[in-house]
This record gives sequence, C-alpha cells and structure tokens, in this order.
Amino acid sequence: MERFLSRVNSGYERRLGALMEKRAVVVVFAVIVFASLPLLLRIIPQELAPSEDKGAFMMFAKAPANANLDYIEANLGTVNDKAKELDAIWSTLAFSGFPSANQGLGIASLVPWSEREESQKQLVDKINAMMQDVPGVTVSAFEFPELPGASGGLPVQLVITTPQNFESLFLVASEAFTKVRQSPLFVYSELDLAFDSANLHIQVDRDKAGAYGITMQAIGRTLSTFVSDGYVNRIDLDGRSYEVIPQVKREDRLNPDSLGQYYVRAADGRQIPLSSLVTLEVKGQPRALSHFNQLNSATIGAVLSPGVAMGDGVAFLESVGSELPRGYQYDFLGEARQYITEGNALFVTFLLALAVIFLVLASQFESLRDPLVILVSVPLAICGALVALGWGLSTLNIYAQVGLITLIGLITKHGILICEVAKEQQLHHGKSRTEAVVAAAGVRLRPILMTTAAMVAGLIPLLMAEGAGAISRFSIGIVIVSGLTVGTVFTLFVLPVIYSFLASEHKPLPVFEEDLDAEPSRA
Repeated sequence: MERFLSRVNSGYERRLGALMEKRAVVVVFAVIVFASLPLLLRIIPQELAPSEDKGAFMMFAKAPANANLDYIEANLGTVNDKAKELDAIWSTLAFSGFPSANQGLGIASLVPWSEREESQKQLVDKINAMMQDVPGVTVSAFEFPELPGASGGLPVQLVITTPQNFESLFLVASEAFTKVRQSPLFVYSELDLAFDSANLHIQVDRDKAGAYGITMQAIGRTLSTFVSDGYVNRIDLDGRSYEVIPQVKREDRLNPDSLGQYYVRAADGRQIPLSSLVTLEVKGQPRALSHFNQLNSATIGAVLSPGVAMGDGVAFLESVGSELPRGYQYDFLGEARQYITEGNALFVTFLLALAVIFLVLASQFESLRDPLVILVSVPLAICGALVALGWGLSTLNIYAQVGLITLIGLITKHGILICEVAKEQQLHHGKSRTEAVVAAAGVRLRPILMTTAAMVAGLIPLLMAEGAGAISRFSIGIVIVSGLTVGTVFTLFVLPVIYSFLASEHKPLPVFEEDLDAEPSRA
C-alpha cells in the first residue's frame, strides 16, 4: 500500500509540475466550468421534491354543474369498480360533494411494495387512461403532495386576481385556461370560475301581493320554509339529538315549476298560489365567488403529465401569467407555490453558507484573497454534481439542494488543507506562491484522497437505498458523491494554479538568533 501511494504521489507531483507551466490553459478551463453552471441549471429538470411511492393516491372527479349528490355518488361507484379491477389496488374510498357540490374526491390504497410489480406512478398513469371511459364525470388521478404544507386541490394552481368584476375576470381566465388546456405539459386541467350554475331570480309583483294583503315577509317565510334547508330546532328521539329542518321533498323542489304548488295565506285567509305573485328568471352564475388577497380570483388547476417536472410546468404558467392584460395579476397555490417559496429560501441559504465560510476562512488565514482561492473549489464541485443531474440521474429538488449545501462544507476542506500548508511553506521556508502550493499539494494529497474515499464510501448506502424515502436519499447521495469526486479532481489540479495567481504573499518570518551560552542578565 505504501509503495502504491508513493507512486500515486510522485505521479501527481510530476503532472502538477507540468501543469503549472501551462497555467493559462487551466485558467481557461476553469472559466469554461464556471460559465457552464447557468447552462446546466437551465437544462436540469427542477421540482419541489421527487415523487415517492406512498402506497396511495387521490382521484378527483368533476360532474356537470347541475348534478346532484345521487348522480355524483352513482358515478363514483363506477369509478371505484373500475379502479378495483387492478390487482395492485387494495381498497378505495370516495367522498361525494367534496370539495364542492358537483365534485368528488377518492383515495386509492395500494398493496405493499413487495406484493406488486408496478410503481405508484405507473398505476396513476394507468388509472388516468382507464377513467377516460367513464362518461358521467371527469376523473383525474394524482399523487399526494410530497411535502406537508401544500394547500388543497390539484398540484399546480395558477390564481388570477383583479379588482374588476367576475364577468371580465371570467373572459381573461378562460383565455388563459385555453392555453393551459392545449399545452402537452398537463394531463388534466380545470377552471374553478364558470357561469354554469342556474340561479333562480324571483321578482315579486308588489301591487298584486298588496291587493291580497300579502306582505313580503309572508312570501319570504314561505320560500324559507319550503326550500331553504334552514335549521329551526332540535328534537330528542331515543336519547339522540336530531336537527329539525322544515323542507318539502326533493321531487317537489327540483325545478322552478314546483313553485306553483306553494301557497301563501292572504289577509282574508285564502291560500294564494305563489306562482301568481312572482315572476321567475333563471340566470347563469358561478357556484362560488372566490377571493385571493381580498381580490376577485379565478384558479386554474392542473395535473402534470407523466415525466414533466414541476419547474417546467411553473415556467409555462409564468409565461401565461405574464401575458395577462393590465389590471390582472397572478400567483400560485398548491405544490407550485411551495416549490417557488422553498426554492427561493434554499437559494438564500446557499448564499449564506458561502458567506459564513468565507468570513471564517478570512479570520483564520488573516487574508481576503486566500479564502477566495479556497472557494474556487465550490463551483468546480457543483459543476460535477450538476453534470450527474443533467444526465438524468435525478432532478434538482429540495433534497438535491440540501446536498449542494452540504457539498460546500465538504469540498472547501480540500482547499483549506492545501492553502494552510502553502502558507506555512511561505512563512517558514521562504518559498514563492507557486513553489509553496506545489509542495503543499504533494504533502496533502494523501489526506485529501483518504477523506474523499471515506466520505464517498459512507454515502454509498444512500445510492443503493430501497423502500420508503429511497428516491429522496438517492438525490442527496448522488449530488454529494458526484460533486465530491469531480470536485476533488478539479481541486487537486485547478486550485494550485488559481493559488499561484490570487493568493496572498506571506513574507517569511524574521529569524532571531539567541546566544544560548550567555548568562541571563540580572536586574
């Protein structure tokens, strides 16, 4: 082992010495590496967190606007039956009328990983294809949010806000929704603002009502009693408390013609048909008037197509939002909002990590130039990590970003080892910067290789992980392993060259001669 390491050490010193004679080439190479970082960041798919197999997924169903709960429940039963045709699905659960009156939400639980051959993502894609044959409702299956804290609804949500009325907002949102629906980035999309709810406007003939001695209060009380679903009291039956809700049967309140069967008592006691006192008009209105940040809002929800990263979907929606007319703004909800906020927070953390390391090194080396040389190894290592991500081994997600932050501390250790010895070579041996860094690199080669090998070996279990959380652990492991390996090679050859140009000149310490034979002076 000693002979092998000696040969490695001598070979490295020869190659480094030859490289120091062509320092301009190394500087050009370093500049190319630095310039490639923005390009690599653009081509790497970005998302909030990698998709993990949680053993369950959700199904979202939307029925026509005039559908009642019976209609939704019957169609959800069909959805459940079709889902159970897959052996990998263990059970299903459906909620009718949630989150709104014409919608339904289903949850499918899968059998354990060891008992199925298909992943959760493959099953979601298969369910989406199967549910195209259900004519009564539109069904879309999607996975649970990868991180807690995301708001409810579909994974990607674009919120359009404006102080103008909902009619104008609907026209603008519909135009944006058309662009989203035509995009291949999304397998399912919907707009929550639609004038598809039939509202019954009742105009009372006050003159005719007054002729019969019927007040507006009497008409209002009649409508409230028959159709309002109002709670008036509670009753005790067999030790249980039940709400008392006066209301006619469903078949007697399904259409406006049913008002002809309602009667209002006149002043003389006669029963007057309500239909003779009012005029009915059916108008289309939204089911709900949504607001966001105290502004009128419309939300476009979407599910990403298989293989599409969250960053690509968000970038497309941002381009759609940038084309909105004046007076309209956009924002995000769901996992898309979390992706934007968390990504920005980690970017700030990344910069703070660099700043803290620079300040600590500046105090240690008593120089502002030596820490800059040490931090040169950071973009070199990050380039190695991004190359691995660019090959499709993983995406740039929150776990990969944590790995990049960890990589900063690990890779700067190599530069510290070399620069510390180079400083000592200048102070105590009077060598120039070039001579000092070449000697320091040869002395510190073994510690650098040994610590790198130990770190990489310790992270191999993350690369071979299986089961729950395996993809997240792999994202951290591949970033650190690839960045540390490539960064170590770059550090050993590029950092000495950069040191010879940028490092501080440490003057040799003065030598003091003492006459050891001289007797100490007496006071």
